[in-house]
Amino acid sequence: MGNIITVEYKSNVLKENPLKDPYKRDIYIYLPDSYYRTTKRYPVVYLLSGFTGYGALNMNLSPYSENIKERLNRLIKTRKIREMIVVMPDCFTKYGGSQYVNSSATGRYEDYVIREIVSFVDKGFRTIPEPDFRCIMGKSSGGFGAMWLGMRHPDVFGLMASHSGDSAFEYCYMKDFPDFIIQIQNYGEAHQAVRNFIRTQINKKQPKPRDFHNILNIIGMSACYSPNPNGKFYNFDLPFDIYSAEIIPEIWNKWLRFDPIRLVDKYKDNLKKLKLIFADCGIRDEFHLQAGTRIFCSKLKKYGINFIHEEFNDGHMNIQYRYDTSLQVISEHFAK
Repeated sequence: MGNIITVEYKSNVLKENPLKDPYKRDIYIYLPDSYYRTTKRYPVVYLLSGFTGYGALNMNLSPYSENIKERLNRLIKTRKIREMIVVMPDCFTKYGGSQYVNSSATGRYEDYVIREIVSFVDKGFRTIPEPDFRCIMGKSSGGFGAMWLGMRHPDVFGLMASHSGDSAFEYCYMKDFPDFIIQIQNYGEAHQAVRNFIRTQINKKQPKPRDFHNILNIIGMSACYSPNPNGKFYNFDLPFDIYSAEIIPEIWNKWLRFDPIRLVDKYKDNLKKLKLIFADCGIRDEFHLQAGTRIFCSKLKKYGINFIHEEFNDGHMNIQYRYDTSLQVISEHFAK
């Protein structure tokens, strides 16, 4: 059966990251059963984790669901998918995640994946080092990362698969802004409250307050989409007034520059180069990402770009079982 190995990688691009997060990180790599018995080369899937996630969490054991090793072993054994290498990087930050973008508030995580991890894996393992045999894949923020990196780097990744990826930002993020301005008052006044939250709550102390994830999510996204190294209280800008939640257009527009549905126009030629674009979402997604996925695919259709769009009767959480579907589609397109 295939197995997972752990390799430590020392990053140059993360060495001076502004949050002082570790630049030495473990990469989890699934190697198929035949890897050590043959000399053949394998296609590679890069599996990106969602917000507050990182590669090691794919190995979590549960009595009621499979972890990634169990899933891959079953799919390969039953010949649902071909043998492949699966790489699970760690792009976690103090603020919960990197969105796999370069940001002056969190670090150069796009460069980390594109410039460092891919070449490191190709040099150290028997991959097929060609875009048509590399897929970028993820769920939630990992799905956003797959869309972001896939449409910007078709010379690196020839296949892209997004499960419930962040898109249509006015639907998936904006609805939480009014809650934020009330929740953050528990930590002080105005911008000092955000600073206090970062100082006192972003740690391992338990239990976390009920509002923790929503506040952290908006802080994390602001750090990725609207960084400000010269900020008075912290190194990012919120896209809304901290008292009234009124949108600040010049900052909100910075967020929209990362929205996949707004990037199809810009990257349509790159998207046409991809061998596979797979996008799915549950019709009951709690963050309304089914709307963003539909809009994304509608824009692809407008430009005559081939894609596979699927929906299923579920929400946003605990949908890793959908990897069965995407991995089979990816495997089929690797073979073409």
